[in-house]
Amino acid sequence: MFLEIIEASYLSEYRIALTFNNGVSATVDLKDKLNGEVFAPLNDLSQFQLFTVKYNTIEWSNGADMAPEYLYELSLENS
Repeated sequence: MFLEIIEASYLSEYRIALTFNNGVSATVDLKDKLNGEVFAPLNDLSQFQLFTVKYNTIEWSNGADMAPEYLYELSLENS
């Protein structure tokens, strides 16, 4: 089974609640994960909050996204 994000909601700061297609619900904190040119605008919280679930992961309004497998691994670190 391919891992997919089916639901995502903003919590606070750089934390997002995610629900994966394997039934796991978890929280990721992306504060220290927004590195590189495409993620730089997301250091502004007003921009960070502008994400949607698209193509089975979260995508921001500037086109930045993260693989669902990466987000799943991060969520395991936070639990």
